[in-house]
Order: sequence, then C-alpha cells, then structure tokens
Amino acid sequence: MPKISIDAIILENKPLGSDIYQLSVACPEIASCAQPGMFVQLQINREMLLLRRPLSIADLDAAAGTVTFIYRRIGKGTAAMTSLQPQEKINCLGPLGHGFAMTAKNPLLIGGGLGIAPLLFVAHRLAGQADILMGGRCRQEMFWPELFQPYARKIFITTDDGSLGTKGFTIDLLPMLLQQEKYDQIIVCGPEIMMRGVAKIAAAASIPCQVSLEKRMACGLGACLSCSCDTNDGRRVKVCKDGPVFWAQEVL
Repeated sequence: MPKISIDAIILENKPLGSDIYQLSVACPEIASCAQPGMFVQLQINREMLLLRRPLSIADLDAAAGTVTFIYRRIGKGTAAMTSLQPQEKINCLGPLGHGFAMTAKNPLLIGGGLGIAPLLFVAHRLAGQADILMGGRCRQEMFWPELFQPYARKIFITTDDGSLGTKGFTIDLLPMLLQQEKYDQIIVCGPEIMMRGVAKIAAAASIPCQVSLEKRMACGLGACLSCSCDTNDGRRVKVCKDGPVFWAQEVL
C-alpha cells in the first residue's frame, strides 16, 4: 500500500475526558485506503518539534474523507497538539503498518486504557459483529462505551475501583466470557502486561489472538530501527513496518 504525505485540514480537536482528546481531520486520501490497526505519523508545527507523532487510527469515514484519532496529553508533542484549531493544517504520513485480520465471524475485542482507541475502528468496520471487553481505572476514564454503542454487539466493562462495570481487570472477566461465548478470534490492545495475560488465556483456550504493540517510533517507515522488537523465533522485526499488529504467539 502506498504511503501518502499530505496536509490535512483539522475539523475538530476536542476533549473527551481527563487529558484525552479527539482529533478529526479531512484527509480523503488516507481515509480511502486505511485499514483497522494502521496508524499515521503527524507533523506538529509547534514548539520546534522535529519528530512526527504516531497515532493509531481510531475511526474513519471513507465516504466523508475524514480520519479520527484519540490521544492522551502526556508530553511536549501531545501537549502541543491540544492547541490545534479547526481549519489549521497538519501534515499526515500514512497509512502505516499492517492492520488486524478481519476475517473472524465472532471476535472479541479487548482494550485497556488508551489501547481501546484503535479498537473503535475495528468495531465500526465489523458493524455489530464483535463484542468488546474494555477496562480502565475508574468511571471518569470510561467515556468509551458511548463511542462503541453504535458498533459493538455487547460491551463489557471493568474498572480497577469498581465504580463502573465489574471491579477488577479485563483478564479477571475474560475466562467467564470465553465460557459463555464461542469466540473465533481475540483482538487486544493496551498495556503489555494486560496483553500478555490475554494472550496466555487465549492460547489455553485455543483461540487465535492478535495484539497491537506500542513502541517509540521516530520515522514510522522502518528506517530508524527505534521500534525494533524480538520475536519468539529469534527474528528481529520493526513494529512500525512489520506491525504494529502481530499474532500473539509471535511476540508475546
């Protein structure tokens, strides 16, 4: 798939929750060909920032030509992003990486924290075919169900403090869900410790599992080697170019 570098027009950049923002841009060139699990490198013309910031695609509308990202304000780059205004331009390089396998008939999506964001695109593309299990620290962080409501078949929620859904972690609830439903694939994105736990449970249940890895990515094209990762068979792969999506048994 060809990589496109293009100036996109910002349509919206609004807060969703504590330090969480939704950025939508008009970029039909990327919206027409991106697949769930891919990402885009954004060039932020603020604060003398030289490196692009990689953001997974949270959703898109191919007909309208719009692409949506959900990001957390955590450093200088993302702090600068919060000041972006509608009608400004931002350069987008993408779509980058390889996406999720989308052939399952009855998949379960599992996300933790901001790792829930790329699963929204998956749920949208599957159009009521997938269930989602999502976890966060507390009710205040869990604005996600409203975003998934139009697309997910069933939504299961866990919070660390029990303020919403089931108290505990996603992997605490997962075994019960696997007993209730015959899922034919698990797609997971979130903290590595969570993905390792999910992969272990999926392997024990003989369910194919794909994970989306997060690494520091400077170029997004596989040239700088900053996101290199070892596989279980001894190979060295680049998360940006060979991933970010892998089968769990390859990398966990």
